[in-house]
Amino acid sequence: MAKKKESTSLIEALSEFKELKNIDKNTMIQVLEDSFRNVLSKMFGSDDTFSVIINLEKKGDFEIWRTRRVVADEEVTDTVRQVALSEAQSIDPDVALGEDFVDAVDFSAFGRRAVINLRQALASKILELQKDNFYHNFIGRVGELVSAEVYQVWKREALLIDDEGNEMLMPKSEQIPGDFFRKGETIRAVIARVENENSNPKVILSRVSPEFLKRLLELNVPEIADGLITIRAAARVPGERAKIAVESYDDRIDPVGACVGVNGSRIRSIVRELKGENIDVTTYTTNTLLFIQRALSPAKAVAITLDEETKQAEVYMRPDQVPLAIGKNAANLKLASLLTGYRIEVFRDGDAEEDIYLDEFDDEIEGWIITQLKDRGYTTAKSILRTSREELLRVTDLEEDTLDNVLAVLEAEFADEEEEDEEGYENTPAESAEDNQ
Repeated sequence: MAKKKESTSLIEALSEFKELKNIDKNTMIQVLEDSFRNVLSKMFGSDDTFSVIINLEKKGDFEIWRTRRVVADEEVTDTVRQVALSEAQSIDPDVALGEDFVDAVDFSAFGRRAVINLRQALASKILELQKDNFYHNFIGRVGELVSAEVYQVWKREALLIDDEGNEMLMPKSEQIPGDFFRKGETIRAVIARVENENSNPKVILSRVSPEFLKRLLELNVPEIADGLITIRAAARVPGERAKIAVESYDDRIDPVGACVGVNGSRIRSIVRELKGENIDVTTYTTNTLLFIQRALSPAKAVAITLDEETKQAEVYMRPDQVPLAIGKNAANLKLASLLTGYRIEVFRDGDAEEDIYLDEFDDEIEGWIITQLKDRGYTTAKSILRTSREELLRVTDLEEDTLDNVLAVLEAEFADEEEEDEEGYENTPAESAEDNQ
């Protein structure tokens, strides 16, 4: 009886364990049944004649029943599937030859070794089930913002534990430069990925992922959480600088202003969380030329040429704008490339000093035309003149006559300058004389 109580208490303990680890009742019953069958199969060579009944509703009771065919005593050849008539009648006097005999099996009678084997089988299956549940629970949470307590910090990674006791890892490569964690400290991070090498799942957290920046913005900007503003792209150089592109579905909402907040109140808390990382917020647009122009801010481009197939962009700028476009440690250029998805190359425009911004033609070209051209990335006269007439007609909504008038005004401006240069050259005989010499 002591052994039976021991095995019964084992089931009761596992019933409590089920509640702690969020294993549902039906799954737990199946695990227990499989574990018993595993032990029975090892003991008898087969478990197909056994029936295991588990009841977790009350005390976690279990029953094992065995079904065998009754044969004459001298005809028993398979003790697993056959039972001698004399043995069967000692339990049930009414049983006859050829009938199925069902009797209860006292598992504790198999000895201590059987109970130990059962414990080991259960422990193995429970562990396997826990790992499987853990993996499938977190694989669907990739990209989610979590808060966890620092449990241990090593040289190459930190171990964190969430409110439910789940262990998570944050490698050094996923930490912001300047991050310094103390044991017991609660930090925020995003679930970057879930690894499952050799059926050993690991949750990897990150504070350098662009997704971390997105989740922080959702937390601090109600319009994003409500779906009024969408984050279309984000790029980071962790701890240094970041760029995000946002779009509003309500014309009454300024997406950039909403993200920054009054006097920078909303963005300031995010900057502190990111260890002083500067965040540039720009308005997203489907116009690639304009989007690249905005992504390179604060630098201003003179002209941009695109190769849609290779996703490359050549940007021409005034010499004084090139350092702004590249930025410290090339961070601005790198972020602009990541944000737009184009490989951006910046060139100094030799003619840029002689170029003219479109705004200076407001006395000859109507304002709405200038605005439309600027919205499509054409900010200077030469950026338009470098583009074919067919391309300009394709990317703008301008009528042919309107575009031809604009081109005529711009061409006339530079034609006048060339004439002045030629006249000035003809009126400098000293220079001509020097050339002849």
